[in-house]
Amino acid sequence: MNKVSMTVNGKAVSGEVEGRTLLSSFLRDDINLTGTHVGCDTSQCGACVVHVDGEAVKSCTMLAAEADGAEVKTIEGMANADGSLSVIQQAFQDHHGLQCGFCTPGMVMSAAALLKENPQPSEQEVRTYLEGNICRCTGYHNIVKAIMAASGQDVSVIAAE
Repeated sequence: MNKVSMTVNGKAVSGEVEGRTLLSSFLRDDINLTGTHVGCDTSQCGACVVHVDGEAVKSCTMLAAEADGAEVKTIEGMANADGSLSVIQQAFQDHHGLQCGFCTPGMVMSAAALLKENPQPSEQEVRTYLEGNICRCTGYHNIVKAIMAASGQDVSVIAAE
């Protein structure tokens, strides 16, 4: 067993994990942050995206021990300090960027990473960035619209697919 300590959503957490424990499992099973979804365990779907030291990471491909000492942010840490939805979360709600909700945490976390890197991406840049995230419900149109809206751009120019 390995002892791991990290800061998750601004709070210090620690635990004992086997060497093979994935970060996604540690977040979900050990510290009960179940907003990080696991859809494939093979890095294909993006439902498990979290931020580790400010970088978007698919937590199903990272060992919990690799995050020892890191700053981790999950979907539970995305809301504003007063509990209200962040700009990105609100945009997903306003523009129906979710349906079943399974991919939503990973999409929101990926969107936050994209907007940090590129505050006003083009529609094509959003679509390219999201290639590692799978949504089986929406066809991505409203997700792209939500991300564009969160960046402050006019979404009325996005053509329906």
